[in-house]
Amino acid sequence: MSKVPLVNEFMTRRIVSLDPDMDIYDAIRSLLKHHISGAPVVKNGVLVGILSEKDCLHMFTKSVYDTIPGGVVRDYMSSKLIVCSPADDLFTVAGMFFKNSFRRLPVVEDGKLIGLVSRPDVLKGSIELWAEPGQSKKWTDAVYLTEEIKAALW
Repeated sequence: MSKVPLVNEFMTRRIVSLDPDMDIYDAIRSLLKHHISGAPVVKNGVLVGILSEKDCLHMFTKSVYDTIPGGVVRDYMSSKLIVCSPADDLFTVAGMFFKNSFRRLPVVEDGKLIGLVSRPDVLKGSIELWAEPGQSKKWTDAVYLTEEIKAALW
């Protein structure tokens, strides 16, 4: 049986990160400039949050009740973090995406942000896995799928 790809084999190591004290409009400009839908928020090398397009859209919808929105990244970022390890396998991360609505997961090792893994990264890893000759016959036993994922598939 072939080895299941690990996060460190298909994650993105070049990260655009934001500072929690950065002006929210500068952060939005950074997301747009880099054509990304979200970015980790890092302070002194430590992951403290994620700012997504959804968080930014929330800011604008709240402005209906207030004046022109403003503030810093810390005011709008998500600070409840779910992270993965570079040693997690493709199926574990797919399950995390299946269970949660977000598009990216920070990859953390020894408390430090070392990369990001996105839904497209998982798809790329799955294509590489299945592209090996004879793979469809080797993976009939879905030992890597959690019971939660198995239930959702049926």
